[in-house]
Amino acid sequence: MFARIFLDHPRSLDENFYQHMVCALSFALALLLAGVAVLVHAFIPCMFQKTASSIITVSYTHLRAHETSLH
Repeated sequence: MFARIFLDHPRSLDENFYQHMVCALSFALALLLAGVAVLVHAFIPCMFQKTASSIITVSYTHLRAHETSLH
């Protein structure tokens, strides 16, 4: 059960638990920053006009590159 919960998915990506955690946390931080930028933009439209879309584009590019390197 422990392996299924914590290890199977990282292993399927050829990562250990900590490598996967760092990668996932980096995406989480990027998405949180994008969310804050959009929240500020909602109230002050002249601020962060392209920040969230740029963060999401870079994150998606990194994710696709990571997936490609696994195959």
